[in-house]
Amino acid sequence: MRYDLIIFDNDGVLVDSEPISNRILAGYLTELGHPTTYEESLRDFMGGSVQRVRDMVREKSGRALPADFETGFHTRVFDAFRRRLQPVPGVEAVLEKLTADGVPYCVGSSGSHERIRVALTKTGLFERFGAERVFSSQDVAWGKPAPDLFLHAAKEMGVAPGRCAVVEDSPLGVRAAVAAGMDVYGFTAMTPAAKLREAGATALFSDMAELPQLVR
Repeated sequence: MRYDLIIFDNDGVLVDSEPISNRILAGYLTELGHPTTYEESLRDFMGGSVQRVRDMVREKSGRALPADFETGFHTRVFDAFRRRLQPVPGVEAVLEKLTADGVPYCVGSSGSHERIRVALTKTGLFERFGAERVFSSQDVAWGKPAPDLFLHAAKEMGVAPGRCAVVEDSPLGVRAAVAAGMDVYGFTAMTPAAKLREAGATALFSDMAELPQLVR
């Protein structure tokens, strides 16, 4: 079917940020006394909000992260983004194709508005969306894997959930899209295909060049 809206996750789908941010997160948590490997960060936190990091660390260790955790983490991440962040290969061509075909699209990300803006501006993608088509977990009560963010994006864009497709690269995001009643296309660049399939992905793809055909 022809979708009336494509909702893109940001990290790992539009911008190649997951390796950068998860290495920083693992290192920072380890500094704070919560030993974490890069692989563990990807497994536990990829696709989630900073609040999820707080909740999981408290649950695992019984200790809260410091009040200024977000500030310290984002300072490190934004500095790294501004120096070396790149768009996901092929995503610009996908956005151009959707624009040419008259298919609306937006961002639905677990990141803060500031993180999304920094990332999209550095990679030259922000002008393709504009602030009015960027939706963050800050906008809703519950982040992924709850459906709230995707339902909020659909409502703001004036599209019924069943007419939306989501592009995600994490099991958390796939589960959120499924819970929202939306088809979801799992990008396997950073996550094993089996994990996205188990989470409920409608279809899987490993190269952005495949996406326009899938969502046509």
